[in-house]
Amino acid sequence: MNEIKEILTQQVLELLNDNNTKIIDIRSTDAYNGWKCENEKRGGHIKNAKSLPAKWANYMDWIEIVRSKQILPENNLIIYSYSKEDNQKVANLFLKSAYKNVSVYNNFIPDWSANENLPMEKLARYRNLVSAKWVNQLISGEKPAEYDNDKYIVVHSHYRNRNAYLTGHIPGAIDMDTLALEAPETWNRRSPEELKAALEQHGITADTTVILYGKFMAPDNADDFPGSAAGHIGAIRNAMIMIYAGVKDVRILNGGFQSWKDAGFEITTDDVEKIPVKDFGVQIPANPQIIVDVPQAKEMIKAKDADIVCVRSWPEYIGEVSGYNYIEKKGRIPGAIFGNCGTDAYHMENYRNLDHTVREAQEVAEIWNEVNITPDKHLAFYCGTGWRGSEAWLNAWLMAWPRVSVFDGGWFEWSNDPANPFETGLPK
Repeated sequence: MNEIKEILTQQVLELLNDNNTKIIDIRSTDAYNGWKCENEKRGGHIKNAKSLPAKWANYMDWIEIVRSKQILPENNLIIYSYSKEDNQKVANLFLKSAYKNVSVYNNFIPDWSANENLPMEKLARYRNLVSAKWVNQLISGEKPAEYDNDKYIVVHSHYRNRNAYLTGHIPGAIDMDTLALEAPETWNRRSPEELKAALEQHGITADTTVILYGKFMAPDNADDFPGSAAGHIGAIRNAMIMIYAGVKDVRILNGGFQSWKDAGFEITTDDVEKIPVKDFGVQIPANPQIIVDVPQAKEMIKAKDADIVCVRSWPEYIGEVSGYNYIEKKGRIPGAIFGNCGTDAYHMENYRNLDHTVREAQEVAEIWNEVNITPDKHLAFYCGTGWRGSEAWLNAWLMAWPRVSVFDGGWFEWSNDPANPFETGLPK
């Protein structure tokens, strides 16, 4: 019968570059990304480790998740976390699933994270992706890690669905309709003057720390919903526009409201009053490079050091469907690289984990690299109306890729101009 072996630090180091060895980090995605959740000396994960949080072991399709990460029965597995008990539990689950070579590494904090000479990695902008525990500390009056401000606002984002907020939200959170920051006529961000007024109305200045989240639920009429039947993607859309406008410290609750519920924290139905501020504080847009419009998108299509990335489903990309009931034309922008959001216009499963947290960065980077989406180029992500493009942009931005933008007009604006070329069918 196969046994679980305990492995030592030197052995882990020797196996780091072994192609048949999979090092598996079963801590939370927050710890994996870089947060020091147990006051360890260094945040992040062992170089090349895969993220597979122990809580996912409770999912019925756990083994499918494992294999989708290319963790296969023939691999040598090394499992580590903060807890010997968690290591043992997950290791036993692997043994029951016909994995034969399973080891546990129990010295991550005392040995690995404490030794500056041992290789670790972390998400470049991990601090912009916060946990439910971090948010709870903040609203409870504590001083959470990586926060040095004295003013913050928690924003529950939604699209024309205030009932999503009123039926339960994080205590103290205000609500924000995505229409406050984007115009339904074009689905593009609003004018600088309109953005200034909207942000001030919601009590947000350039110096306010803004924490955004949404619920994963369909609105009353999903056919009218631009880009996804999930409120949390609206939070990401709002976050992108806020960064464009000039908010200096924008955070996103990793996993949205689901993470808050999973953590068991208090939920309220209070309708929190918005307290306006007099002045946003900087000229909008402070970061214009984050968004490109049609003229610049056309220049990028011609450029050798730039690419337009289509973050839509395959049926949309090849022109079988437009993806939306209000977009008639089907097809894609000529030369656009397929960025594959997922199954359809209302899902982004290729950029998220099953618990709605942001997908492991190295997995996204590997998938992109296969189709030549690389950080040495200026990349503009687009979808139908900007929502899915914003979420793909977030993945690249969190990795600190230097030139990443959202093509705000997307297929909606491009296809509305009969002078613009388009393609259908398989790409040549």
